[in-house]
Amino acid sequence: MPLKRREFLRLAGAAALASGPACRIPARGRGADRRPNILFIMADDHAYQAISCYDGLLNRTPNIDRLARGGVRFINSFCTNSVCAPSRAVLLTGQYSHRNGVIDNAVAFDGRQMTFPKLLQKAGYRTALFGKWHLKSDPTGFDHWSILPDQGDYYNPDFITMGERRRRTGYVTDLVTDDALAWLKTGDRGKPFSLLLHHKAPHRNWMPDARHLGMYEGETRPIPDTFEDDYSTRSAAARQQEMRIADHLTLGYDLKLEPDATPADDTPAEALIRKEWDGIMARLSPAERRAFAEAYRRDNEEYRRAGLKGRALAQWKYQRYIRDYLRCIASVDDNVGRVLDFLEAEDLVRNTIVVYTSDQGFYLGEHGWFDKRFMYEESLRMPLIVRYPREIRPGVNDRDMVLNLDFAETFLDYAGVPAPSEMQGRSLRRVLRGETPADWRQSVYYHYFEYPAVHMVKRHYGVRTRRYKLIHFYFDIDAWELYDLEKDPRELRNVYGDPAHAGIAREMKAELERLRRLYGDTDETKFLPNRRPGDPARDDD
Repeated sequence: MPLKRREFLRLAGAAALASGPACRIPARGRGADRRPNILFIMADDHAYQAISCYDGLLNRTPNIDRLARGGVRFINSFCTNSVCAPSRAVLLTGQYSHRNGVIDNAVAFDGRQMTFPKLLQKAGYRTALFGKWHLKSDPTGFDHWSILPDQGDYYNPDFITMGERRRRTGYVTDLVTDDALAWLKTGDRGKPFSLLLHHKAPHRNWMPDARHLGMYEGETRPIPDTFEDDYSTRSAAARQQEMRIADHLTLGYDLKLEPDATPADDTPAEALIRKEWDGIMARLSPAERRAFAEAYRRDNEEYRRAGLKGRALAQWKYQRYIRDYLRCIASVDDNVGRVLDFLEAEDLVRNTIVVYTSDQGFYLGEHGWFDKRFMYEESLRMPLIVRYPREIRPGVNDRDMVLNLDFAETFLDYAGVPAPSEMQGRSLRRVLRGETPADWRQSVYYHYFEYPAVHMVKRHYGVRTRRYKLIHFYFDIDAWELYDLEKDPRELRNVYGDPAHAGIAREMKAELERLRRLYGDTDETKFLPNRRPGDPARDDD
């Protein structure tokens, strides 16, 4: 029988859709679940200073900037404990380290406790985790997971997928993104998803992928003006750490100084470089080894000819370190672009919350340091960008103080799931809409426990307000530091003990004690270690 025109067009349209790309995810039907998807992208040790929409002087990150142009970029975003495993446990539980139990990198996460992925899974979300986990126990609350053992490797890494371990060929940042996109492509658009995409990069020892080995070659990156900080007004904690670029970066493992061809006359220092070099090259194919060696050859030859010492050597180490660090970020940025492209191609942009952040901040030569841990700004402050076109207008939030403690409750709020009473953060949903609650926090609390251990940063806790920061170092030291962040944003002048700041010190101590009571962290002896300074350090994070 002849078809009516309307019926013909309906059938023709259906046929055209059926003949589209096979990998395209089916669109949600009428009446389907409209709760937002959640895509949480977290890099490891990605300093805000190395994102061009935060600071355009050091680096170029066009895809992260692209995300920021469509979302909210936070200026005052902070972590509660600046080290890898504790930060991840805070993300999952919405509780401080002393409550979730992961005070440092040596403690295994108790997967029996409540987490936001478990609650989203129970509420009908599809949940998945890809990349760095670092919590020493199997993930729980995820329909699917594929994680790196411990830190993982940059080249040809092992993955543990739903309990099974195998080595894969490729570069870790690409592989983690491949897995995440493959999982999304197999998904049911009738259910919202919650996906945690956790990159290893740019964690130490900063091994760039082949595409970016030559990036910034021949260029000199700006050296921070606090690079030669002498810590003159601060406590012994700043002087006794072991994370100075000049003194503690290793030539082989960290700085890729290839040993000479013949080991017969190796000095002890050269033998150590050889051992480190062989360790980082162990996973590379012959072609990858040749590419690596060629990429660093000229620099290595110039270094050996120059016979650098003192200040010149410290600056050479900084340039080698920062270029490799930024090259690793370039790969992260490329893969952020792949994910954003996928969301656009699949018409998922409007109904997907995309978060980009890091597990903490990082020192890029400030105070002469690499790594994190201290409560000083470069380590305490995290990048945070959130995009959700259905509800969030693009912009920069430089008013509100937010914490990684807030992520769990934020995601639950958007999903319409009540947050458990034991969670200690606050949902950022109203803040993201530009409707900051009248009782929003005016200060943040921080507590770092991992000492004695690698880098030897002493235990400390403290409070930061908009203008001031008070830090108490304890255990084998009893020292206080106070900074006026308005007059001294680089934190070079400790004014604790200055009579002119005695009133501020009293006020900040009172606020610190209020927060310690609020969060239930008043006993600083509770987690003191059995080990004393001088005992063997734990593995790096």
